[in-house]
Amino acid sequence: MSDVAGMPDWEKRFRAPRMGLPDWAEDAPQRSLYVSNVTGTFELYAWDRATGGRRQVTDRPNGTTDGLLTPDGAWVWWFSDTDGDEFGVWMRQPFGGGADEPAVPGLAPSYPAGIALGRDGTVVVGRSTDDEGSSVHVIRPGGEPVEIYRHQESAQAGDLSEDGTLLVVEHTEHGDAMHAALRVLTLDGTTVAELDDSEGGSRELGLLCLGFAPVAGDSRLLVAHQRRGRWQPMLWDVATGTETELAIDLPGEVTAEWFPHVDGAPDALLVEHTRHGRSELYRYELRADGGELTLIPTDPGSIGGATARPDGTVEYLWSSAALPSQVRSSAGGVVLEAAGFTAPASVPVEDVWVDGPGGPVHALVQRPAGEGPFPTLFEIHGGPAANDSDGFAAGPAAWVDHGFAVVRVNYRGSTGYGREWTDALKHRVGLIELEDISAVRDWAVSSGLADAGKLVLGGGSWGGYLTLLGLGVRPDDWAVGLAAVPVADYLTAYDDEMEQLKAVDRTLFGGSPQDVPERYRASSPLTYVESVKAPVYLSAGLNDPRCPIRQIDNYVDRLVELGKEHEVYRYDAGHGSFVVEERIKQLRLELAFAQKHVG
Repeated sequence: MSDVAGMPDWEKRFRAPRMGLPDWAEDAPQRSLYVSNVTGTFELYAWDRATGGRRQVTDRPNGTTDGLLTPDGAWVWWFSDTDGDEFGVWMRQPFGGGADEPAVPGLAPSYPAGIALGRDGTVVVGRSTDDEGSSVHVIRPGGEPVEIYRHQESAQAGDLSEDGTLLVVEHTEHGDAMHAALRVLTLDGTTVAELDDSEGGSRELGLLCLGFAPVAGDSRLLVAHQRRGRWQPMLWDVATGTETELAIDLPGEVTAEWFPHVDGAPDALLVEHTRHGRSELYRYELRADGGELTLIPTDPGSIGGATARPDGTVEYLWSSAALPSQVRSSAGGVVLEAAGFTAPASVPVEDVWVDGPGGPVHALVQRPAGEGPFPTLFEIHGGPAANDSDGFAAGPAAWVDHGFAVVRVNYRGSTGYGREWTDALKHRVGLIELEDISAVRDWAVSSGLADAGKLVLGGGSWGGYLTLLGLGVRPDDWAVGLAAVPVADYLTAYDDEMEQLKAVDRTLFGGSPQDVPERYRASSPLTYVESVKAPVYLSAGLNDPRCPIRQIDNYVDRLVELGKEHEVYRYDAGHGSFVVEERIKQLRLELAFAQKHVG
């Protein structure tokens, strides 16, 4: 990737070496693990900070991104699936290099559902399968896996206490897959404490485990809750049941993690505050007479992860729409960078607020050089519980380079705008999001930004689903559709998708397709395929467990029967690709398709 002569800027942004935020071993903080695309595929790398040595840990055709270090830093654990199907087993490799070996012999392949590694070698593994539901297993050093939890609804193994005696399980036994409850267990499966803000599913409030206090014998658990309409942290003493609200008065959504404990120092939290597509960091001192919040200076933009180091510094992954990502330190400077060239800058985003049927809709806009109206791509994010932010993204930047304005909409269902906005998607799934996208679409045309005859609707995953749905529900609004790894036929998708996503669908629709078939039909792109007027480009992973290939083939077959203009690209991977050249190939095909039809 070092030969960049003559390479267009948009390809450089994909090929430029990128470094993820390094994780570090609790008892060997000089040993770190990070993800990078330096070879052209996203893989795991070990980094010894003491010597400066780095080495590639994994090397697989479709890449590897899920890994962690044991507390002593002796081993790298990584998840091994088959060609992106997300179904597999945990492997491990010595930090200094050596042969891979099964990390947990005796556990059959599954979808991953959380993992925790104890200081004494104890391992807790969360698993999920379509037939058996969710389970949690404990493996003592030299012992066999012992199941301590099982339920048909989705669940996740959370954090181990510092002394390795307690485990948190995030579960949705109440049937609401979008709002988890917390159960604390001993490692023999005995329940110690339970916290359920959903009140058995009767109200839509969720909880997240953020981690036990980093002191042996300390029974305080840091928890994220939604009691005041947005994510905020609190302390829950699982031994006494005491809940302590934290005096963190910030307008957006807040998450936190513990600073490593240093003898004699007060407890402290690293706080990340997200609002309107941008992030900032704080240090929060926990004191008997209340807390003290101190801003950690960062440039305006987005933070893609942050971690507190034992020396009190904070490392974080920062970027903006205009500038590529860097691993930075609160002490100043760049922590980690790869040899090679830097991705070219792009243009900054503008914030736009548009009145929508559910309230103000926030959109991020990037404009190419020149005067509008421009051909315009509406790039719709996936999730739906995710958001677009003021962060660097090679895809939108490529469209700007080709003369397109790019509009990204944080529709109802997006995170970062409060619980009510995120939870708005019920029963009229997809149709609600389209109302917000349409409101921004109409603004883009009336404001002179967008050429009404050259509007492209595109996105991946949930964004691909909304693309196909939008082409059928509002066929006169769009000139081209670009749907990557989409839900295309919701009834078939439900049959074939992984069990965790079936649980989410039951929550969104208020039941399964057998319970409320009319809701699934009303929200399925296949229902409206006869109304589609715009040429459609679809791309799909052959091994995708989230948006499986059969339901996409059903939609394509109907396009063929109806004589609708379309192209299909299938590739040998899962829900997207970790291979840089594959990503470039896909974007090149999408650009060519759009340019063919809008000029």
